[in-house]
Parts: sequence; C-alpha cells; structure tokens
Amino acid sequence: MKKYLLMVIVSLVLAAAAVFLVYKAISGQAVPKSAAVKVAKTAEAAPAETESLYLTLGANCEKRDELLKAGEAYAKAIELFPASASAPKAQEALEKINVKILFSSIITPDSISYEVQKGDSLFKIAKKFNTTAELIAKANGLKDGMIKSGKSLKISKALFSIVVDKSQNILTLKSGQYVLKTYRVSTGKDSCTPVGTFKIMNKIIDPPWYPPAGGVIPAGDPKNVLGSRWLGLSKEGYGIHGTTQPETIGKSVTEGCIRLKNSDVEELYSIVPEGTEVVVID
Repeated sequence: MKKYLLMVIVSLVLAAAAVFLVYKAISGQAVPKSAAVKVAKTAEAAPAETESLYLTLGANCEKRDELLKAGEAYAKAIELFPASASAPKAQEALEKINVKILFSSIITPDSISYEVQKGDSLFKIAKKFNTTAELIAKANGLKDGMIKSGKSLKISKALFSIVVDKSQNILTLKSGQYVLKTYRVSTGKDSCTPVGTFKIMNKIIDPPWYPPAGGVIPAGDPKNVLGSRWLGLSKEGYGIHGTTQPETIGKSVTEGCIRLKNSDVEELYSIVPEGTEVVVID
C-alpha cells in the first residue's frame, strides 16, 4: 500500500513539474537539461497525460488572451501526438487561434507596423501591401474604417493561398506553407468542379446570381444560391461563394462552384485579396 501511494505521489510531482516546464518552454524561458529529460521520460511513460497538459495549457492561455502561447501549446500537442484521438480537437483549437491572431493587433513575423501617411486610405494601403481593407480594419479594430495620419496599423504581408480537395470537400487556407484554417465545402456533382491552378479575379459582396436558364436573381432572394459573398476564379463562370442551403455543405452537389457557409465565406473574403492562388485537386 505504501509503495502504491509513493508511486502516485511521484507521478503527481512529475506531472506538476511537466506543466511548469512546458509553460516555461512556451514562454521562452530556459529549461535545465536535467529537468527537460525528466519531462521527456514522463511523456514516454504517460503520453496521454502529457498531451492533456499541452491542451490544458493552450486553453488556459487562450482564456487569458495569450494567443501566441496558446497557439504554440496546441501546435506542440499536434506535433507530438499526431495520431491521437484528441488531435482533431487540438487542430480545430489551433485554427481558431490562428484566425484570432490574424484579426488581432499582435505583430507576427508575417506582418508589420505601418504608420499612416497623409492621403492614405484603407484601400490604398491594402493595395500597396497586397492585402485587404477588411483584414486591416479587423486587425486594428477600425469599425468605421476611418484612419488618421501618424496612426500605427498592423498590416499583414502574408502570402495566402487556397487548396480545395474535392475528394474530402475541404478548403485549406494557407500562409506560405503553413495551414491557417480548413473549411468544409461543397463541390460539383459528378466531380464537375474543374481541377487546376487558378486565381481569384474578383470579389463581390451580396452578389446577384445569373442562373444558366437566364435572368437574374438578386442578393437576398432565397433562390440566389450564391449567398453573401462571391470570389470569382480565373476559370470563367466558376467561383467560391456562400449559400442559402447550409445543410448541403460537405456534399458534392453544386454545378461546379465551391460553396461554403455564409459565415465561413465572409471570413475568407476578408482575408484573401484578389490575385490569391487557388489550387483544386481531385
């Protein structure tokens, strides 16, 4: 009995030490080599518990709005335990953090602080840095879109791209080679969504729909299948858009376009500028 209690106490002490050392590592503080070895041994002996430590740390940092630390904790859980049953949950949490950071004033390696010049507007700045006015506004809390000379703004310089996997009905938003977020989509029935490399050529808020049979269906009409946003591709007649039928997301049911929930396409619309590369694969 005493031996069992001793083992429990030692296990608890090692777990507590692991939490502390994981937090120090993510905080950028030095970790003694001997202590790191103990954490590694603890991870080997009880990987589920160690994964839980990273997930708990990520959640706690997120609650404190320590977004960079939260992202690092979730990323570490995914890196160390990619086949875990909790990996999808960690991935979802990481993607949520990625978007929060993108829409925050936190300066990251793929963003800069820019001082507004006389004559600037959000659209001029967005064009200068190949980003979107919506993303600048979100990242800097500009609800009215007004800016003043001398004000410092966070500007994203990320090179975004999109990959659409028709076999999984998944759209992946990337920054360089890094996966920022994945979205469930609908693609064409009978695999009619064209495969290839395209670019976003135009973007429209509340687009009208011109059905194949002719005529025009205005935005807001329940029969308008385009939803709240349109991102037209360099393949004429095809695009990424919202929907009035969210129950169809994840299915191959469209006439060839790529369909997202309105909330998702609105988020994507605010992030990617015209000219963004879109690769569609089978």
